Amino acid sequence: MDIKRSLVLLFSSYGCFLFGQEKTIDTVYVFDNQMSKVKLFHKVNSISPEDAKKNSANLSEILRFQSPVYIKENGRGAVSSPSFRGTGAGHTAFVWNGININSQFLGQGDVNNIPSMGFDQLDVKAGSVGVIYGSGAIGGTVHLNNSLDFNKGFHASLFSEAASFGTYNNFAKASFSNKKFSFKFSGNYSVSENDYEVKESRNYINLNGEYSNTNFNFAAAYKIAPHHQVSWISEFFNGDQHFPVFFDSQTKTKYETQNVRSLLVWDWNAPKLNNVFRAAYTEENFQYFDNISNPKSSGGTGKNYILKNDFNYFLSPKWNLNIIGEFQVNKGEGYMSGIKEVSRKVGSLAGLLRYFATEDLRFEAGIKKDFVEDYSSPVLLSFSGNWNLTKWYNLNLNTAKNFRYPSFNDLYWQPGGNMNLKPETAYQFDLKNQFTIAGVKLMLTPYYIRITDMITWIPTSMGNYSPVNTYKVQSYGLESQIEYERKFGKHSLRSNLGYSYTKSTNVETGKQMMYVPLHKFFGNIDYRYSFLKIYVQGDVQRTYLCRQ
Repeated sequence: MDIKRSLVLLFSSYGCFLFGQEKTIDTVYVFDNQMSKVKLFHKVNSISPEDAKKNSANLSEILRFQSPVYIKENGRGAVSSPSFRGTGAGHTAFVWNGININSQFLGQGDVNNIPSMGFDQLDVKAGSVGVIYGSGAIGGTVHLNNSLDFNKGFHASLFSEAASFGTYNNFAKASFSNKKFSFKFSGNYSVSENDYEVKESRNYINLNGEYSNTNFNFAAAYKIAPHHQVSWISEFFNGDQHFPVFFDSQTKTKYETQNVRSLLVWDWNAPKLNNVFRAAYTEENFQYFDNISNPKSSGGTGKNYILKNDFNYFLSPKWNLNIIGEFQVNKGEGYMSGIKEVSRKVGSLAGLLRYFATEDLRFEAGIKKDFVEDYSSPVLLSFSGNWNLTKWYNLNLNTAKNFRYPSFNDLYWQPGGNMNLKPETAYQFDLKNQFTIAGVKLMLTPYYIRITDMITWIPTSMGNYSPVNTYKVQSYGLESQIEYERKFGKHSLRSNLGYSYTKSTNVETGKQMMYVPLHKFFGNIDYRYSFLKIYVQGDVQRTYLCRQ
């Protein structure tokens, strides 16, 4: 599958041009209905499209500068993986409109192969929500959410920017809605030669570092009856990543990917209940070229068929019952990787009971059982509590048990795949303390995570690598964040500063895990006067590269 780069915007400016027909907002439909419930019990960092444009080049930069997530990136636009709280990239779940989109081959998501524009809300959640969002959501989740407006008429916008080293980024969006129907389209094309020069001691040019991404989104919704609505959204992505070399004599390589995601939703809303039925199809295609002048040397295709039902019922004004059922068929086929046609069926049934004791005190308890073909899985449990003790102090408690089953590469890659792997199991706990005084919001969250049967690829006596259940890992630390916002006349000031301390160790050796930053600082300060806006960002981290 090849998605042609047909979006070419010949504008070069820093800004967003908006025109449209203004109407009163009737309602807003969000594809992921669970996020509003998650935010009642968990701390979620929400990044608006306006804030995302500060780091519009790719999703890696958005997460690096505007969240506590640690990003390990092999150069701008190249392979990039995230991790929360000292866990691995495979412990981070990427959720697109309520659907987990981690690769079935790698068990994780490449951040730079996920579009940075086209979503209406980016939510970042540290800590487990595996009862809701499934295997892999041990360290945290990144949510790419879309919404549709009703009764708002026609709107369109264009964003275009240009930068050094042949870097261009263009994004266009248009929407139309009336009382019953809503439609939205967006397209994004970004490209960069990325051939910067490093003089200093190394004295090299970043050769073969170019990349390009094309992305299209289509979404529509129709109210077929007073309590029923059908909605649809599809996304098409095409990426081309070249891997940098330092000398012309080195062999140049690259990686291409094409992803398709499509989701059909039926919402039934009544006074005491609502039911959301989803049918989704996701597809990933990738090709690796060990020499850009030759045909592909390896690759693969993965297809996922997903059915999911989310039933929510208010037993009384204080008690709420939520039952979530899901069934998936995961299929994969590799090229020159030893992975032939493989298939796996995965099902799950989860229940959540929420109790709203008072306006300031609420609890949530969850239980889940996964049914993974050829694997036994534990019963997963979760408990959350949120209490506004005073006007200036909020206490939030979360504890959970989660697990992650092996990916297709873990099981079938040749040479090295291991069919005898056990799933990973994780236990975790966090306690958020929030203080709000004179417009300043301070959040302090200590946490603890323990993972058993950690899946790690290690060298073998045959000279290749193979995954094994190696050891136990424990991660503990502190996340802190300060937020402040104030408006005075035409002036406004907003700041968001964060610091994370992470101690992630191999229980057997007591050593810090590789590529886990012990300290991470990030910060954003925005100042606006009338139509003029100035912002400053920063990110500092200290990472250990020692052996485990």
